[in-house]
Amino acid sequence: MRRSQSLVPTLREDPADAEALSHKLMLRAGLIRQLGAGIYLFLPLGQRVLDKVNAIIREEMNAIGGQEITMPVIHPAEIWKQSGRWEGIPEMFKLQDRYGRDLCLGMTHEEVVAWLAAREIRSYRDLPQIWYQIQTKERDEARPRSGVLRTREFLMKDSYTLDPDVAALDRSYGAHDRAYRRIFDRCGLRYWVVQSDTGMMGGLGSHEFMAPAAAGEDEIAICEGCGYAANVEIARGVPAPPAFPAWTREEVATPGARTIAEVSRLLAIDPRLTIKSLLYIGKTSGPVLVLVRGDHALHERKLARALGQEVRPAHPDEVRQHLGAPAGSVGPVGARVTVLADEHLKDGVYVVGANRDGFHLRGVAPGRDFDCRFADLHTVTAGEACVQCGKPLVVEKAIEIGNIFKLGTKYSVALDAMYLDESGREQPIVMGSYGIGPARIAAAAIEQLADGDGIVWPWSIAPLHVYIVCVNVKDQAQRAAAEAIYDACRTHGLEAMLDDRDERPGVKFKDADLLGIPVRVTVGNSLVKEGVVEVRSRKTRQESRVPQDKVIDAVHAIRATESRN
Repeated sequence: MRRSQSLVPTLREDPADAEALSHKLMLRAGLIRQLGAGIYLFLPLGQRVLDKVNAIIREEMNAIGGQEITMPVIHPAEIWKQSGRWEGIPEMFKLQDRYGRDLCLGMTHEEVVAWLAAREIRSYRDLPQIWYQIQTKERDEARPRSGVLRTREFLMKDSYTLDPDVAALDRSYGAHDRAYRRIFDRCGLRYWVVQSDTGMMGGLGSHEFMAPAAAGEDEIAICEGCGYAANVEIARGVPAPPAFPAWTREEVATPGARTIAEVSRLLAIDPRLTIKSLLYIGKTSGPVLVLVRGDHALHERKLARALGQEVRPAHPDEVRQHLGAPAGSVGPVGARVTVLADEHLKDGVYVVGANRDGFHLRGVAPGRDFDCRFADLHTVTAGEACVQCGKPLVVEKAIEIGNIFKLGTKYSVALDAMYLDESGREQPIVMGSYGIGPARIAAAAIEQLADGDGIVWPWSIAPLHVYIVCVNVKDQAQRAAAEAIYDACRTHGLEAMLDDRDERPGVKFKDADLLGIPVRVTVGNSLVKEGVVEVRSRKTRQESRVPQDKVIDAVHAIRATESRN
């Protein structure tokens, strides 16, 4: 690539509306441009990064027996209605054709795979199968943000396994786990494999591959002692208990105190001695009073999982209707609704709302003074003890770069994807689903490796290997030397860009750093006179002067050293 003839529109300043580091740098480096909310174009260098990522994905998927197919983006509504997922997914783009038939834009392809399997798989001899694609997905995200991390249209590698039983599914699941680790290792990422909620996918279990990054929208709890790792939506920890006073149950006046902080201050107590009472409305169960310790936050996914249904916070008028008091004064004693309490409230006595404005009850013991069911409801925080080894948990933000699901027979039963076993009996195919976001891999690499001057690409997914700066393109000797190095790179399989613009050297050097290409080769007047050029590693910033005919060797040496590290 010659810079003067390439579409690489770099920007000097951070775009005003970009917050995530990867978003800023992908825009500044000319990798992407935004067409609309959550809709991006990938420009030539951005496309080259995606191509590198996809090549690694294909190699590792093929290595475990994957067969690449392409499935449509437009789906008939019938298959989603059969699976039960047509309703209840607000992110689904729905449309109708000219004849009024319902369609949707594919946000995932479990239904299509089950439909295909129902028509092509007949016998146990046809199993197992691994089908995968790298295909566009569409999701009507309510709040697209963070550049390519949360968009409405995105590229995804999704694969699907078809097996005769759960034991075979476990083998397919393990093969994907190992393949994913190789993919992310080759892409130069740091990551954790964490337990996760199956969410709208359903099934027997799932794991996520999480790349730690400040821009991450997920949080993961990690124990560096035993290796326990889980998304906070299912992570469990053991919070330190407070010192419980020898209280007897009594009503205390708390005029004007509605928040945990206000009540704790007024009564001069540790917030851990209070209970936060939150009224939720279940989709089918109606009102449920949810209790967590005063210093804890409720995780709504945990609540939904404990109730087996979707929930929403109650409106203020619903709180008063069901509990007879405003929010801030409600509590479980005497409440005529179902009560669900966090499991860490089983011991001790607490201060709770009295269901009377301006009053609280002190010395209340869950399970003694009111009936309730206990479940894991609170959001784990850093410092809580690991449930497996007791050491402190670390909580950090991360980008989800991949996920794997054991679907079981949920979709095969719904879409009649059956096979005949060795005894001639009809059995449902056991399915697995596995996803990777190529653009998220690119963004995660930027988030983890960038420095103050720009992107620092790993060799494996860098858009190019060598950035050749001709300091003065009007100088024939410099131009000839730069062209010779450019041709030598192509001859030796190194992808190079020649910066042949008539620009100041400083502009070219800043662009080279911003773009993050692993090696910069500088051809200048004094260097050419000495018969040498300057070779610089983008990652380490180490520079060396080498003879022009030794540039390729120097590049390979940098690559070998940095690949080992």
